[in-house]
Amino acid sequence: MAAADGRGGAGQSPRRTLAKLSLQVSSQPMTAADHRLLDKVLKKLAKLQSLCTNPRLALKNSPPYLPDLVSQTAALLTKVWGPYREVKANGTGGYIPRGDEGEYLKVHAKHLLNKSDRAILLFKEGREKMFQETSTYRRLLTKLSLLFSHMLCEMRALFPGGHFQGDIYRLTKAEAGEFWRKAFGDRCIVPWGIFKQELRRAHAFEDGMEAVALKSTVDLTCNDHVSVFEFDIFTRLFQPWSSLLRNWNQLAVTHPGYMAFLTYDQVRARLGNYSRQPGSYIFRLSCTHMGQWAIGHVTWDGSIVQTIPQNVPLCQALVKGFREGIYLYPDGRDSNPDLTGLCEPASRAKVRVTPEQYELYCDIDSTFQLCKICTERDKDTRIQPCGHLICKLCLNGWRRSDGHTCPYCRCDIRETESICIEPFLPDRRSNAGAREEVEDEDEDDDDDDLEDVELVMKQLASMRKLSSLEGAQPPMGLRPPPLPPKQTCYSPSPIQRRTFQLPTEHLPEEAHSSAVAYSPRVERLRQEAIARNRCSWDDSSSSEEESSRSYSQIPRSHSSSDEIIAGMSRSSSSQSGLAFWLGSSVEGKEKEAEERSKERYRRREMERALSS
Repeated sequence: MAAADGRGGAGQSPRRTLAKLSLQVSSQPMTAADHRLLDKVLKKLAKLQSLCTNPRLALKNSPPYLPDLVSQTAALLTKVWGPYREVKANGTGGYIPRGDEGEYLKVHAKHLLNKSDRAILLFKEGREKMFQETSTYRRLLTKLSLLFSHMLCEMRALFPGGHFQGDIYRLTKAEAGEFWRKAFGDRCIVPWGIFKQELRRAHAFEDGMEAVALKSTVDLTCNDHVSVFEFDIFTRLFQPWSSLLRNWNQLAVTHPGYMAFLTYDQVRARLGNYSRQPGSYIFRLSCTHMGQWAIGHVTWDGSIVQTIPQNVPLCQALVKGFREGIYLYPDGRDSNPDLTGLCEPASRAKVRVTPEQYELYCDIDSTFQLCKICTERDKDTRIQPCGHLICKLCLNGWRRSDGHTCPYCRCDIRETESICIEPFLPDRRSNAGAREEVEDEDEDDDDDDLEDVELVMKQLASMRKLSSLEGAQPPMGLRPPPLPPKQTCYSPSPIQRRTFQLPTEHLPEEAHSSAVAYSPRVERLRQEAIARNRCSWDDSSSSEEESSRSYSQIPRSHSSSDEIIAGMSRSSSSQSGLAFWLGSSVEGKEKEAEERSKERYRRREMERALSS
């Protein structure tokens, strides 16, 4: 099939082919052929069990121990396939698999049957050589034992307790989980060809030998498919995600210390050749702690020690061991690759306390960052993949007590991550709110400014129109009072006590009751326009100006009657040496009247400008 070999069909994208596959596998129940396949697998496993328990074989009871693997695999298969077999016996119809559960079970059963046949064939072909520990047939049987171990671990991860959970499997690394969900959705297994195309979108690699080498590392079960479990193991081994394939190239492809498909006993046997060369080391995938590395090295006294680095990428562990004189000679060679370029600066992930978490823990008189086990230290470690937080000392104590699951949710502990908690500060939210209010006020002010400019332009245009139409012959209601004649003597005549007032008899009554909003710029422009109009009116009364030229210096600003009268006093005194005298009581009354008149006139002008 095109989907199986990874080409996805002619003219079809891998995503479209994957979507079709998803629809097909989710709607197909188990068939009679599938049940016959399972029966064959169980028979082959039973035969292999009898062969590998032969006392002459003398298998060491250390992982991967083939007799235990075969018996545990048969038991798990029977439990997982149980619902399908019960339905078949009762004849009540087919049990519909969830998601691609049925697809995975078929691929797994076919591959398990194939590897069982291979193992049985080794016993037939090897005969007496199978009982020799150093023979080629024995080494091939050990490699098959590792494959059986990987298949059993994968099925346990996707079927915890015998129930399918592959569609909700959580990858340890967040970036890897996001990639898988975007590329394959909730599928738990995809053909290698489709996986290769999608991975190339995120990490570039060449076809040919590099792709073949990558497949041999990712496809742990060697079934031409990649499961979400296998992808999780691969991304944990060669973390971080940003340099995933670069790490893989330098650690698994070019590094002389990497050993694929080696067991604990085989590592001891290989390093035994370098017992007189302390610092020799090799590393392999741990078959008991999937997703972690096991490093074996020769100590200074010639003994062989194997360790599993905890919560540290392999490159950092090797660089640190080199500086300490532990990992010096990969597989006994003098040249040790420099891996410092792979080691990123250690930085702890930050966890921010939310306002809701802050308020919740305040209600119980506690804090989010306080470890809830010891209630003495702050949390500094995150458990993967569940994400629960704990302090490092409590976690170490929990692990020493043989605790391999999270103390909170009992989820398996795959990895731990060092974190730093940023506490929530209550004034942050208030300060942020205050800043938002200030910004809103600034925006409102900007809007007001724009409105003022628009209003000013409209009013200025209306005033200019009014000035051009009425400048030649101003109406009687707007004609200014005649200028007082020159006085040759100093006498407080009624003309001298007259003030410059605006007419009020033509202002409507509505102007007294309704006020129009205006800005200082509008008022200033309005007053300048009125002043220009008055100048034109003064030009029409040239005879009066010639008779009393001393009053042509009257200020144009009509902000107050005091300034007008003072200007008139200064102008006339410079020409004729006379001064006006105003009584205090009369001046106060006239000032109040003038202010009221100006207010009514201003409202009248504003209404006329807005109405235009």
